[in-house]
Amino acid sequence: MQSKINQYTAEIAVFKPATANELEVFRIRFLGTKGILKDLFEDFKTVSIEEKKIFGKVLNEFKQYTETVYNDFKAQLESGESTQKPDIDLTLPGIGLQTGGRHPLNLVRKEIIGIFKRLGFVLAEGPEIEDDWHNFSALNFAEEHPARDMQDTFFVASPNSRVNDDKTKNTYALRTHTSSVQVRLMEAGKPPFRALMPGRVYRNEAISARAHCFFHQVEGLYVDEKVSFADLKQTLYYFVQELYGEGTKVRFRPSYFPFTEPSAEMDISCTICKGDGCQMCKQSGWVEILGCGMIDPNVLENVGIDSKKYSGFAFGMGIERITNLKYQIKDLRLFSENDIRFLKQFQSEII
Repeated sequence: MQSKINQYTAEIAVFKPATANELEVFRIRFLGTKGILKDLFEDFKTVSIEEKKIFGKVLNEFKQYTETVYNDFKAQLESGESTQKPDIDLTLPGIGLQTGGRHPLNLVRKEIIGIFKRLGFVLAEGPEIEDDWHNFSALNFAEEHPARDMQDTFFVASPNSRVNDDKTKNTYALRTHTSSVQVRLMEAGKPPFRALMPGRVYRNEAISARAHCFFHQVEGLYVDEKVSFADLKQTLYYFVQELYGEGTKVRFRPSYFPFTEPSAEMDISCTICKGDGCQMCKQSGWVEILGCGMIDPNVLENVGIDSKKYSGFAFGMGIERITNLKYQIKDLRLFSENDIRFLKQFQSEII
């Protein structure tokens, strides 16, 4: 008998009649002349005298509970109130709102911009969907250059309304670098230029702890008369000392980029192992943070600037790499997961 009462009690606890007909079915089943309570009282007659006191009390409590549930639902239906129980227990204490923090990429982006603004650089922006001219051709990329391959670039369909210009060539892509903004800036104005181009870029790469299909760049451009490689080096020396602190070592290594000549990659002493060697620096003690070089004369001529009168330098860096070194974050995927536990670590940073 006790197991039957427990079973029926659990069933009544989840009962939620939506109509008067459903409630009437409940009444007949439990409280009717041939209902469950009638059967339980018949079974009670067969219980031994010793157990009658125990089960009598239990049976009466079950009867009162069933009648209460029926009467409550009946009153609610007659008054037009909903009989559906709320999914949330309103008697529980409230849950406070959790606050995150400024995203580490935004923190570092703002700091980088602030450093170069003190040197007179202004901000410039451009579209994330670019045509072939601004993303490749104007920057001295040859037709057979590997960066044009589908393995590296996300190409998109060209708008029919913009296929007549020879420079656009009916090919569009998600920009692979913010260098395209440099081209637009130089096409639209006259030297001198001293500008910074932050933005998101896209590459067709497998997502891992060290790579992603989208990331963020900051590129810089300086074009004027008599600009030299020495100007480039001193600008970047200042940037590193301001961002990572005095004493951070810097080295330049010869490299190749289609739009600069000569070109270099710049390394700094690893901020995680302090130059002793770790996984981040691949045990070398050095980490590459940016590429740079003097703007190729062909690029200047492509945008209508006299390369015999003007010269300039350009540089570009990945904000994720800079942030990794600054905050010792080892997995790039954390930047795009929006995990509040990760963002909370940066609440104390100055906004």
